[in-house]
Amino acid sequence: MTDLPPAPEGRIIGWAHTRFGKSDAPDVESLMAEVTGTALDHAGIPADQVEGIFVGVYNGGFQKQGFEGALVALGHDGLHHVPAVRLENACATGSAAIAAALDFIGSGRGRIALVVGAEKMTATPGAEIGDILLGASYRAEEGDTPGGFAGVFGGIANSYFQRHGDASRELAMIAAKNHANGALNPFAHMQKDVGYDFCNTVSDRNPIAAGPLRRTDCSLVSDGAAALVIAHPDIESPRAITFRAQRQANDYLPLSRRDILEFAGARKAWAQGLKQAGITLDDLSLVETHDCFTIAELLEYEAMGLAEQGQGGRIIADGISARGGRLPVNPSGGLKSRGHPIGATGVSQHVMAAMQLTGEAGGMQIPGAALAGVFNMGGAAVANYVSILERVK
Repeated sequence: MTDLPPAPEGRIIGWAHTRFGKSDAPDVESLMAEVTGTALDHAGIPADQVEGIFVGVYNGGFQKQGFEGALVALGHDGLHHVPAVRLENACATGSAAIAAALDFIGSGRGRIALVVGAEKMTATPGAEIGDILLGASYRAEEGDTPGGFAGVFGGIANSYFQRHGDASRELAMIAAKNHANGALNPFAHMQKDVGYDFCNTVSDRNPIAAGPLRRTDCSLVSDGAAALVIAHPDIESPRAITFRAQRQANDYLPLSRRDILEFAGARKAWAQGLKQAGITLDDLSLVETHDCFTIAELLEYEAMGLAEQGQGGRIIADGISARGGRLPVNPSGGLKSRGHPIGATGVSQHVMAAMQLTGEAGGMQIPGAALAGVFNMGGAAVANYVSILERVK
């Protein structure tokens, strides 16, 4: 595609976010109820003005109750007649819901949309979690991968090390950075700065998870929910975050059909997003990216164009992606520290970016944040979404 369509019309005008972690909420229905009313209140929008509800829940076996689009109305009066739909796109489920809401507004079908992303994961036994998440891989070839998705990304890390050299030190730096950032985030699952030495040392508390990946290289199993109110530009609001760009690019599901170290779909989504926004990476104030595993963040440095292939390690080693670096990456702590409730993640990333742009990020705040990039992927860089966000009010 050489000529890209205009950026989406919808603007983020309100949001809400639970703390991620092990929640007392018994199910996804309860988690969504925690954010629905709060997001509408934050936007100053009564329920009777919402014209479409877009729900992101992966599920895949985490709970028996399906039909999650219909559950939102149970937690907030006045939404029971609003058209609602549930979307699923693996770990990019939340971004899929956002994209659908933007299309809904852009098509003229409605002017105010509510997006809710949620997942309840911690009530499921660990072995079952691994198998459920392998549903986001190509089961015909990868369904028996030991260690589940940690095994998939452990294999990716092994391939990277074989081609470009051992990057264990740099992966530990990414983990330590994101834990330090997460310690400043009141919504994060793990709010503790564990330090580089701990992340770089295999121990009883930090064992090998899969391949060369240690426990600190892996994101957390979390419960949580996040919500956004997205509206047409002519809706009055005390705040407004516009999408300078919103792009999606896919890649083959089977790892055998591609060079996984290229992250080609992610690279394409980033190139299209920057082009649609009319900017370069140098214009961004921060990026919230999909660090399901530290090797993913390293490969995403390369896919977004911060470094050439095989050189992603220098981005963290040189401090470029640090809070005070040229392009802070994951000032919220990322999936690694903030947590990764699958359906909530993409929505959460957009909330974190919006908070930065409105100066509401508290201890996480990047001074003068004006433009934010968000990258959310489903599977091993299969469904790739990039948003470029800017405050307009």
